[in-house]
Amino acid sequence: MKMKRFLVAVAAIALLSACNETSNETISTDVVTNPATADNVNSKEDLPVMTFDTELQEFGTIVQGDKARMTFAFKNTGDTELIISSASGSCGCTVPDYPKTPISPGEEGVIEVLFDSKGKMGKQHKKVYIVANTNPSTNTIAISGNVVGPDNEQ
Repeated sequence: MKMKRFLVAVAAIALLSACNETSNETISTDVVTNPATADNVNSKEDLPVMTFDTELQEFGTIVQGDKARMTFAFKNTGDTELIISSASGSCGCTVPDYPKTPISPGEEGVIEVLFDSKGKMGKQHKKVYIVANTNPSTNTIAISGNVVGPDNEQ
């Protein structure tokens, strides 16, 4: 019985220490200002707004193993600085690159998305989730297209 408790304690310590990883690319929470409050003293109009030229881009047909690179332009149409804290793809084959510095009201930015078709076949639809100091806090863009085998090159 004591051995079981000991093993459970060791496993718990290992799990807790594994979850304490830190990223080198972090933005201080001091620069994130979200004026929306529960009592609605400040309104959503005070927040930054990510306005994309398009939220879906087609990469067409590519051969399995090729990479498609898509660029999404956006503008901060809100009244305060836009700060993107993270961006992630719906799977490991879709990798976004986003601005790490604040985007002032009226300024534009670009999010570049790289799709690696290695191991993929057929119709593909991948999403990118962008977390920022907007309301709602998650903005979504997507890419789609078709992946064919090397024998089907046209």
